Amino acid sequence: MQPIEIPAAAPAPLRLPRPLEGLRRLAYNLYWTWHPEIRVLFSRIDPDGWARYRNPIPVLEGVRDWSGLLEDTNFLADYQTYLAGFDGYIANGAGHWFAKRHGGELGGPIAYFCAEYGLHESVGVYSGGLGVLAGDHCKTASDMALPFVAVGLLYRHGYFRQTIDADGHQEHAYPDHDPARLPLLRVVNGDGQPLVVPVELPGRSVVAAVWLAQVGRVPLLLLDTDVGENEPPDRPITHQLYVRGREMRLHQEIVLGVGGVRALRALGIRPSAWHLNEGHSAFMLVERARELTSMGVPQEAALEQVRRDAIFTIHTPVSAGNERFDASLTRRLAAPLVAGSGLDLERVLELGCGIEGDTDVFDMTAFSLRLTQGVNAVSQLHATTANSTWQGVPRSAILGITNGVHTPTWLGRPIRALFAGLGARLDAMSDEAAGVRFWERLDELPDRVLWEAHQRQKLELAIFARGRLLRQLARHGEAPETLEALSRVLDPDVLTIGFARRFATYKRAALLFSDEERLARLLWDTDRPMQVVFAGKAHPADRPGQRVIQDIFERSRSPRLLGRVFILEDYDMRVARHLVQGVDVWLNNPRRPLEASGTSGMKAAANGAVNCSVLDGWWDEGWTGTNGWAIGGRETNPDEAAQDWADAQDLYRILEQELVPRYYERDADGLPRAWIEMMKASMSTTMWRFSTTRMLEEYVEQLYLPAALAGDAAAAPPAPKRAVARAG
Repeated sequence: MQPIEIPAAAPAPLRLPRPLEGLRRLAYNLYWTWHPEIRVLFSRIDPDGWARYRNPIPVLEGVRDWSGLLEDTNFLADYQTYLAGFDGYIANGAGHWFAKRHGGELGGPIAYFCAEYGLHESVGVYSGGLGVLAGDHCKTASDMALPFVAVGLLYRHGYFRQTIDADGHQEHAYPDHDPARLPLLRVVNGDGQPLVVPVELPGRSVVAAVWLAQVGRVPLLLLDTDVGENEPPDRPITHQLYVRGREMRLHQEIVLGVGGVRALRALGIRPSAWHLNEGHSAFMLVERARELTSMGVPQEAALEQVRRDAIFTIHTPVSAGNERFDASLTRRLAAPLVAGSGLDLERVLELGCGIEGDTDVFDMTAFSLRLTQGVNAVSQLHATTANSTWQGVPRSAILGITNGVHTPTWLGRPIRALFAGLGARLDAMSDEAAGVRFWERLDELPDRVLWEAHQRQKLELAIFARGRLLRQLARHGEAPETLEALSRVLDPDVLTIGFARRFATYKRAALLFSDEERLARLLWDTDRPMQVVFAGKAHPADRPGQRVIQDIFERSRSPRLLGRVFILEDYDMRVARHLVQGVDVWLNNPRRPLEASGTSGMKAAANGAVNCSVLDGWWDEGWTGTNGWAIGGRETNPDEAAQDWADAQDLYRILEQELVPRYYERDADGLPRAWIEMMKASMSTTMWRFSTTRMLEEYVEQLYLPAALAGDAAAAPPAPKRAVARAG
């Protein structure tokens, strides 16, 4: 299948000298987000600009004099080498896994819908784990040359930027993203005019502009209602990710689902299968059924045809993570969409009835389960939980396809260099699986070489965190002496534990503080000290989660823990990379079985960190007994307080009796041989098994190809006239 080409133009021209014209191709393709050598190339153009923006578009816009770079032979040689590598990557997918294994089996691409995408910190259309997984999914689809097109929303105000004030309160500020200064292109129609697609809402038709984020070989279409054709009250629909207001949230999800289908139709893209990543995009199914009934297909036959080639990934067993809307609100907002189509809105609402049988609620998860032929949970344990939770909803059996991570995005450069020495091809891990499996050759790495690479990444974390803490505490008005002391914190020779994730209460971020006196003894042991770094956000509406942040901040400033416990504000992908690359131990202690999967521990393991986690989510199947530690067991106590106490006691036992002693046990050469052995076990047992490459192979063979076979992409209806994109 030929690569999907989306007609698009830059919103503002970049003026580049002819010999460096290829920088435009490199800048407007997010391939650079998982190729550090290209990020370094951009930073060499303008170090200050790169440090400020971490985004090549404003860097290139800001250059006034190119003469120095045009005379720099080293820069020019690197530029030509990297550009040739990029062009070769884009042009040739024939040698990769999908083409070799399943070439010709799809008549069209997989259409993937998600509410958020975590591609890089500079592209702020994500909040956390769901978005980062979606971004990793797209990058891996590109690496595997899978025919794939993704759809989401362009949030001009993104997700909130977090600050923590001097009292530990989380404060929220929303950025203002200018699409013209992001690596985005404006999609155009056949006449070369900006493309917009209409979405009917009560009393008016809202239009959405379509932007293109090119992710290697994969196009990601982002819909944007902040355009001049819309009335002022409608322009903010797509402004803010996970907006608190329920009515505005439903507007967003209608635009995502309905507008996404119409954008694909307007571009002539006929998917072989449709993938809903979480229930936020469930109105995609409504729109597809509306199309068919508008052409005269009977309603039940239309619903069955939609179901046949649609798949759904469910991500959370936590009630708050499943979207539900008042049925009367849904009825009011959705009525214009189905008017005159032959699709009965009451039938749609019936399909969205939740497991409690409450007809006053439209449950997006229940609706998606009923109207898709393949469903998966995101770990094996989660599949068990999800099948039990949703047993009252008629559906396909929920498969377990465990999440993974896009390894090239998350590896630190020192560890990455070691893998390169083993012949690793990080962009082609599926091909490695059939040939040289570098993750099975880690014993070839000399212990000292691996340890030195890890220590280098710890130093990078320390330097980064010190700078963040300095700015944070300076804003609080701390004295110069206090700020000066920050230059000495996070000693790389001290055992370092990381804990970073969304601060939902079930994740029990404060479990480590259950016995503060016992913790303090561990932290300040003269011969075997320990330090802990926290990071994470709580949703602006989640007051209990915000209180957890305040509690940890106050403890980090207390006399007993000051200098050994730290909390970094504004958790984003950059903070996450430093943490997973630089800590010795990744701590995770949710209440089992409420962690559907989790992926941060996978990223840490790929970098040689050792997981210490409750047997929940991915770790329930990832723990081997020799690659990390399991907190507690697989039995759960319905008394949450008792379970919390038992898990805290086991965590302290592990730290005191096993983990800390092993880390500080050194041989005559000063190396912690037993610890390094565990590092290698952590890497070798997780690198492939918990990669998005393995994950996507399973999606293709267990879900995508069966859905494509069951459906008939050639029979997809043409876009009705009212859904045809028009010029902006």
